[in-house]
Amino acid sequence: MPSAHLDRRGFLTSLAAAVAVASRVRGQAVSDAPSWGPVRDCHFHLRPDLASNLAHMDGCGVSNAVILARDPTAEQIRAIQQHADRLAWAVSTDLTTAGAADRLTAAVTGGAVGFGEMKFHLAADAPEFQRAYALAADLGVPILVHFQEVPHFDGEGVFATGFKTFEAMLKKFPKTTFVGHADAFWANVDATYANDAAYPTGPIAPNGVTDRLLGDYGNLFGDLSANSGNNAMSRDAEFTRDFLRRHQDKLIFGSDCSCADGRGTGIAQANNPAASRLAGKCVARETLALLQRSTEPVVFRKLVFDNSALVYRSVVRRP
Repeated sequence: MPSAHLDRRGFLTSLAAAVAVASRVRGQAVSDAPSWGPVRDCHFHLRPDLASNLAHMDGCGVSNAVILARDPTAEQIRAIQQHADRLAWAVSTDLTTAGAADRLTAAVTGGAVGFGEMKFHLAADAPEFQRAYALAADLGVPILVHFQEVPHFDGEGVFATGFKTFEAMLKKFPKTTFVGHADAFWANVDATYANDAAYPTGPIAPNGVTDRLLGDYGNLFGDLSANSGNNAMSRDAEFTRDFLRRHQDKLIFGSDCSCADGRGTGIAQANNPAASRLAGKCVARETLALLQRSTEPVVFRKLVFDNSALVYRSVVRRP
């Protein structure tokens, strides 16, 4: 997840890259961008300006995106809405502060299509999270949760802990549409995972918690974004092909990519050295290629476009 705050030099560098790309393509798809067909990136963090958002999408061949915005300003929302044919948005706010429910409700009233990314130093069954789960059901929007049991660097902490027992929340909130994401969600495709590594490697033991919950609960979906999703789907080709086939109606594509241009420029792994395998690469490109070679075209279309319209029901479907 990119930092919510950029220093001045980082902001200017990002802006310059985005403007340069935008000036070359003038709103059109970049000539050397891959051609995947329609793709909706459902894990796309709000960037400093509209040009930066569109530059990344055009650079990696993504047609649409759901932008994840933490307490967005009115100006940022207006910019997104100017490109409603390509962009929708989801909202998050600090669940531990007063007025959180009111802010989330106002955002949905104002056009947000979901809650997320919910990334907080709380147990996944904490009262603050449970209030958000209930509110998501009441408002009819999905909630995207970042599950992480292992810190990436000293002082980072962990987020939405306790995924191995999250089944209790799926049962308690059957009308809530949950979207799982991040290290613990994807590491738990492996039945042997013991919360001991952010990105485990090697062959996957079947019947992991994530695999079972996706199969047993209609209200849980999986967000394939970030190094966590890419790593899990890169570990064991045979497992991946079967997993994507079995859960072809329960998985949605996202990138969670911080590169500047959809080609890998400017990506920073300094705060997440365990994800260095994707340094210098565009996560969107890497994961789309992985999904394409691991599935049949009809399944690929579901994963990268069709399923997102079922999860984010307010998103207008495009051909």
